[in-house]
Amino acid sequence: MDLPDSPPAPVVGLLGGMSWHSTAHYYRAVNERVAAARGGHASARLLLASLDFAEVRALQVAGDWAGAGALLAREAVALERAGAGCVAIATNLMHKVAPAVAAALEVPLVHIADAVAHEARRAPARAGGARTLGIVGTRWVMAEPFYAERLAAHGIRAVAPDAGTQQELDRIVFDELTQGVVTERSRAAFRAAFADLVAAGADAIVLACTEIMLLVDEGDSAVPLIDSCAAHADALARIALGERSGEALAPGAAEGLQHGGDRGDALGALAVAQGDRAA
Repeated sequence: MDLPDSPPAPVVGLLGGMSWHSTAHYYRAVNERVAAARGGHASARLLLASLDFAEVRALQVAGDWAGAGALLAREAVALERAGAGCVAIATNLMHKVAPAVAAALEVPLVHIADAVAHEARRAPARAGGARTLGIVGTRWVMAEPFYAERLAAHGIRAVAPDAGTQQELDRIVFDELTQGVVTERSRAAFRAAFADLVAAGADAIVLACTEIMLLVDEGDSAVPLIDSCAAHADALARIALGERSGEALAPGAAEGLQHGGDRGDALGALAVAQGDRAA
């Protein structure tokens, strides 16, 4: 139990509800990590802004990313004003608007791709960790450069599935996983995508949608899987425990990352060509 005159634990602000299924996992994972470290009745000091995913999804479908960025920025600022010492977006896709959110804040935004990069460096793929990550998630995360470029800032190259596979994985995420639906057919689709990415050179695969862990596990892939939700939640737990600052994983400040000329592929994830699909 904390002494009355001990400094308060850092408060972590969570932007959640996108979807609530993964936000619930974040809440549990952060608190379990803090409870295990501190014992007793300890839990994390968290502030949660749980957005209506229907509103966010409508902005995604309309392509109104400026509106989405403004919405998340307002919610993030509210968390900061309520006492959050850092803020995290509890979803991969909405990091597309992370620059708008970060610009609105005076406290750090803990980026999910920075946490993924840290885990990649610890992956058992080879000495020094994984240097080429396969990306599976929503279509925007796989096809657009915002996620891959953040990984590239850590010296990590990204590869993505071909366009047809991206479309199917995106459908599974929004039509099934974000609504809590899990099927064997969809699990098989992800397994096939994993195999294609390994054939394209991936030495680990990031589950770059926080619901995918509801569907697959390590037994579904020939290379290590990096659960972006678990990586992000662990980073937030360490902040809540006072073990790490909110800026610690940002490019250039992350622990154990190499610097210099090897900056990865800054043009976005390289797509697996249709002809390169594994049999």
